[in-house]
Amino acid sequence: VQLVESGGGSVQVGGTLRLDCVASGFDFDDAAVTWFRQVPGKEREGVSCITNRDHKTLYEESVKGRFTISSDNAKNTVYLQMNDLKPEDTARYYCAAEIGSCYLRVAPWYNYWGQGTQVTVSS
Repeated sequence: VQLVESGGGSVQVGGTLRLDCVASGFDFDDAAVTWFRQVPGKEREGVSCITNRDHKTLYEESVKGRFTISSDNAKNTVYLQMNDLKPEDTARYYCAAEIGSCYLRVAPWYNYWGQGTQVTVSS
């Protein structure tokens, strides 16, 4: 099983980034994939989740209207489009996957994790 994130970087306030999570080694179509983020010293926070079977999505309140999660089952890839970025979005972003439903606030439920990609938003 492998999850590989890419697309992080440094942007200014109001900028945009797109994160990609390429998955392999498990049944992607039956999986839920969640983007988490973590700042040193704080707990990992669920940002957005998608179930690949029906493409239903969930968002953490602070990113609603700014972030969009999507998946391409043919490419085994989940995307997180991040618009209107704010300094408080600065974190290391991880994608996580598990067979079944989305659990945005239950990081321990996910068995498969990527190594993360850093997003830094400066003012």
